[in-house]
Amino acid sequence: MGDLAAREQQSLLRRRPVVGLLAAEVVSTTGAQMTWLALPWFVLVTTGSATRMSVVVGAELIGLAALGIPGGAVLRRLGAWRTMVLADVIRAPLMLAIPLLHWLGSDAFAPIVVLAFLLGALGAPYFASQKVIVPELLGEDETVVGRANALFQGATRITMLLGPVAGGILISVVSAPWALVVDGCTYVVSAALILLFVPRPAPLTPSDEDVGARRGIRFLAREPLLRLWTPLFLLGDTAWTAFFVSVPVIVVTRFDADPRVAGWLLASFGAGAVLGNVVAYRVLLERVGGLTLVGTCIVAQALPLWLLTTHPDAWLAAAALAMSGIANGLVNPSIHSLMTLRVPPPLRPSVMTVNVMLFGLAQPLGVFGVGPVLDEFGPQPVLVAFAATQTVAMSLVAVASFAVRRRERAVGQPSRAAA
Repeated sequence: MGDLAAREQQSLLRRRPVVGLLAAEVVSTTGAQMTWLALPWFVLVTTGSATRMSVVVGAELIGLAALGIPGGAVLRRLGAWRTMVLADVIRAPLMLAIPLLHWLGSDAFAPIVVLAFLLGALGAPYFASQKVIVPELLGEDETVVGRANALFQGATRITMLLGPVAGGILISVVSAPWALVVDGCTYVVSAALILLFVPRPAPLTPSDEDVGARRGIRFLAREPLLRLWTPLFLLGDTAWTAFFVSVPVIVVTRFDADPRVAGWLLASFGAGAVLGNVVAYRVLLERVGGLTLVGTCIVAQALPLWLLTTHPDAWLAAAALAMSGIANGLVNPSIHSLMTLRVPPPLRPSVMTVNVMLFGLAQPLGVFGVGPVLDEFGPQPVLVAFAATQTVAMSLVAVASFAVRRRERAVGQPSRAAA
């Protein structure tokens, strides 16, 4: 069994489409991670307002939510491959417009809010396409898709290591606007990699059934696992978004406004997650079922975050985020595989974009709420709320995972909601 698993792991890395997608993921998401630091930092230092900073981040998330359902229609019509290329090609000039406005000397805040909204709107179909295209290329086997997701999650986590560090260095050496220029170029490179190395998957067989957003929402509400996981991960991700938005303020108030510290704090979570992904890919996915793995390890993502509430120095804060990242890397491949494969293929474009829309709707609540709190009270209340929310949400995810596993073992197979 071990030799077979090793051969399957090697075969994935020898497949041209997998390597092309991995390369595109690393390039595009590294740029996005740079922007996640560079854009809020730019707004904070030019306006002096954490509230304005949170408005810009919130605008991108609102765009993600507002065009989630239309994005599903685009994805169904164009397919995952074409949607990813088109989204990258359009996002490149939008991102480049932000530093251009700054250099032209115009009052850039309102246009930046609009551009952030448009970037988020294009992100909805793109992120959904990332989920849909993996089983389109590799098939429906949970172990194979799980290993592929471990590779893609590892690639994403590498970008969480490289992107913030590169962004922090670029901000300190040149400027935040130039970091945004680099991000705009990464979209072009990502589109080129997909065009060159990833074949367009065969389209789904046309269906006369309704596979629109309403049916996708109904499926999420009835599927035994997803109806429990979805609101809990919404809550947990909203807390993470609030924390990430707070990082520039934490660094300004506690670490002498050094952007390199901001980069290393964000990168430490990515470093831990890469290690967790490697362990999942090489050891756990072959031996441990997805629900068991998630139920056992997910709470370990939340517990180290309480160290952030103790006013730690930068190294201890980075260590806490790295420990959280390790647990995240262990469980995320199984989470993404289960959330994709439990959806019938014809429904995946709708369900995936509905998921993106729901996350886009929830996260601005944390973003817009955190700005005034940071302005009035500083980062400490945000950090306490972050650790508490993560602990509660991930504990309930563990309970839900074990409950669904027991139910499905009793009937002998995974339950399927009425679609």
